Amino acid sequence: MRHRIAGRTLGRRSDQRKALFRGLVTSLIESERITTTLAKAKELRRYVEPLVTLAKEDGLHARRRAAGKVYKKETVQKLFSEIGPRYKERPGGYTRIYKYKTRQGDGAKLALIEFVKDEKPAKEKTSKAVKATNMKTSEKKVSAKKTTTKKAAAKKTTKKTEGTKKATKKATTAKKTEK
Repeated sequence: MRHRIAGRTLGRRSDQRKALFRGLVTSLIESERITTTLAKAKELRRYVEPLVTLAKEDGLHARRRAAGKVYKKETVQKLFSEIGPRYKERPGGYTRIYKYKTRQGDGAKLALIEFVKDEKPAKEKTSKAVKATNMKTSEKKVSAKKTTTKKAAAKKTTKKTEGTKKATKKATTAKKTEK
């Protein structure tokens, strides 16, 4: 029984698993998006997110701790110069996992793991989009009112025309009966 044992072993010894995740972390930071198996992606999130939290506060000790988890110096530089400042205001949840497809050879479930995009421009866009949809709905309401008023006016005119038709029919029948 695996009570109180956290993490996935992925069928590897601890040194192999450490090397695997160092490589995956390095690749993810370099390209900001990788495809791997779903189990590895879920476990990779546990390694990457603390590194991004370290990178938010730049310092020599933080850089050395991050260098122990990553293979390349250039990757550590990118982590502290680009990725860390990008998420300065974000409290957590720096990565997103998308279930992708199953692998042809062994049927393993694949996933795409990537860093979340910056949310500030998205909020502005969403507020603009919300305003646009609100305007569209108000335009729809106005156009609906116009159509209902047009329909009501059309009904009134048809009633009037029907009334005048009936009156003219009555008048013509009265004239015919007089003759």
